[in-house]
Amino acid sequence: MTKHEKSANFSRRAVLKAGGALVVSVGAPIAFDSARAAESDPAVATKPALTPDQLSSYIAVNADGTVSAYFGKMDMGQGLSVAIRQMVAEELDVPFASMKLFIGDTDTSVNQGGASGSTGVQDGGKQMRMAAAEARRVLVEMAADKLGLPADQLTVKDGVVHAANDATKTISYAQLIGGQFFNVHLDWNGKYGNPLYAPGKAKPKNPKDYTIVGKPLPRQDIAPKVFAQTDFAMDIKVPGMVHGRMIRPAIAGAVPVKVDESSIADIPSARVVWDNGFLGVVAEKEWDAIRAARRLKVEWSNATPPFPNQAALYDHIRKASTRKREVGEQIGNVDDVFKTAARVIEAEYEWPFQSHARMGPGCALVDIKDGHVTCWTGTQKAHFVQTGLANILQIPHDHVHVIWTTGPGSYGRSDADDCVADAAVLARAVGKPVRLQYMRDQGTGWDPKAPASIHRVRAALDASGNVVAYDFLSKGFSRVDVDTNGSQPRDTLAGQTLGVALKSGDGFGVPGDSYGFANKRTAWETIAPLLDRASPLRTAHMRDPVGPQIHFASESFIDELAAALKVDPVEFRLRYVKDPRDVAVIKAAAQKAGWQSRPAPRNDQRGDKVSGRGISYAQRGPTRVAVIAEVDVNRSTGKIWARKFTVAHDCGQIINPDGLHHVIENNVVQATSRTLWEEVKFDNKTVTSVDWRTYPILDMTEAPEQVDIVMINHPEIAPSGAGEAASRPVPAAIANAVFDATGVRIRRAPLSPENVKSALS
Repeated sequence: MTKHEKSANFSRRAVLKAGGALVVSVGAPIAFDSARAAESDPAVATKPALTPDQLSSYIAVNADGTVSAYFGKMDMGQGLSVAIRQMVAEELDVPFASMKLFIGDTDTSVNQGGASGSTGVQDGGKQMRMAAAEARRVLVEMAADKLGLPADQLTVKDGVVHAANDATKTISYAQLIGGQFFNVHLDWNGKYGNPLYAPGKAKPKNPKDYTIVGKPLPRQDIAPKVFAQTDFAMDIKVPGMVHGRMIRPAIAGAVPVKVDESSIADIPSARVVWDNGFLGVVAEKEWDAIRAARRLKVEWSNATPPFPNQAALYDHIRKASTRKREVGEQIGNVDDVFKTAARVIEAEYEWPFQSHARMGPGCALVDIKDGHVTCWTGTQKAHFVQTGLANILQIPHDHVHVIWTTGPGSYGRSDADDCVADAAVLARAVGKPVRLQYMRDQGTGWDPKAPASIHRVRAALDASGNVVAYDFLSKGFSRVDVDTNGSQPRDTLAGQTLGVALKSGDGFGVPGDSYGFANKRTAWETIAPLLDRASPLRTAHMRDPVGPQIHFASESFIDELAAALKVDPVEFRLRYVKDPRDVAVIKAAAQKAGWQSRPAPRNDQRGDKVSGRGISYAQRGPTRVAVIAEVDVNRSTGKIWARKFTVAHDCGQIINPDGLHHVIENNVVQATSRTLWEEVKFDNKTVTSVDWRTYPILDMTEAPEQVDIVMINHPEIAPSGAGEAASRPVPAAIANAVFDATGVRIRRAPLSPENVKSALS
């Protein structure tokens, strides 16, 4: 039996056995001679239910003294698993090395919201921290009973409880509960168990007592990935599986009306799965599945997708009817102030559709056996995929087991969840496990897109040059045309092609800042999708959903105001920013970068190659970030090199500075790619950006040569998200630096050579 065959029967019990623990209720502790003895009597050996209100759902002490923690989120490459282990080990007072973390498996963890919204530490970590603190409280009380001492006279070090005044009195966690379940109810309140303890329950440690949290502990997952010692989602295999490939129409909205299966009759084991608009093939060998998908003769329905000409995209957004409008912030009477303003400055900014363009297209394996489903996937939200599989296959939720497996990375609603749903439909049809992998053109062409948008901003100035009113409006496609996860068939390509009724949502956003203008209004409007069913331009969440595009506009405009008033950009921001933490990140970035006060642009450079600097800042929830970009611009080619970045980052308490440093760098590089290169192209039939040539991204030769980071630690403030925040200010910082270098304001992203040359001319 292969290791992956074993994984199909993976359970919490199996995990605990592997760790040397057989866990039963603390309320009725029973010692067992063997796992078989325990399993033979379910009445006494039943663990508490895997539910958010049971401590056993999060923490277990194994018989060998190691600690297992069960985390319902995923580590999408940020090193989150190290931070969570640090937080749990810290609260339990056990060595970091003794921690085992099991991630994103629906059989071993509860739903903690998946990997999204930069909530890995700020929500998921908080839950794990509180659970660990409660576990320590329970263990110390158990030790007090065993040692005959008050709990307040006991201390814990490395998983051993000590009497404060008697070195002979000790007892280890393993002796207290090793091989037993905590039978402790947790008082959670809020979505995904957002924790609020009832009075009298445990409180986490004071940060001054930390010995593990705050240390730059390295990740252990990088070397196995580099040296091919770990399996990715595309490496998983199970006995009897077949390979699948999907067939998409050349014209968006078309559905198959005739399929000639005889065209692939000579391909061994090839089989067609056709249901309504859903069309795929399977074969025992992957190459045969690919050949079958390419050769299958299909007659498609006539379709005329209502896609505007690529050049007319932004005019379409301007003219389209507003489906929903929402005001984010409203202070004073903006419209009246504009009527009497001494001067009005206004601008409009444009942002394109963008693709996740994952390093590898979506891949999933779905095995349906005896009414139960096992799925391996690189999704960001395993528990939501569990719900999605139950819904699309119409089976009980608890009959579905989803195992998160490292994938090619993603930030937001990528093609991973679509791939799972497609694989499930294929597996149900053929009665065999199906490993489905999308082709490159499908992964880039058909994944959910970050929405295209326009942003209109205006400011009213009085006679002294003070900003007395500010008005910001975003208008674009919704960021939740399809939802943030695949829990509903209507939000997947499989469901949409099978004919499930759709329900497009509405959502966008407004700038995150603390500019204290006396009169201020921020709002957003959404428009209908271009195509309502199985569209290659359906929109959803992408890293920091709509944050980069909104702040490309808002922070570019702040720079435009500073330039119009001939004021240094840093000085101008500090005039109006009110939040002390915001002020601190702006000052820290400027100091680290050696910012010299002067207005932009420079106007002192000649020749083709010019250089400039630009600053941008933003809030993302409780996190604050300021970014200074230093760029070189080639006027003749239009190419920009974002050579150096300085980032000041405040996400409250820092759990692991090493991990945080790398996450910030990652944000900067990816956001630079989105700023300079990434744009989905399409024609009147479908998306034409389908590979690395037609959808170029930043390459190694264009990466910044230096990223300086100032991490501002606030141990007294709960940790907030870092997985997305630093990407938010990058586009405007680059655009502002280009203006400083050239004196030309570029208001359309990406700042590609083509767009830059057009603007400069």
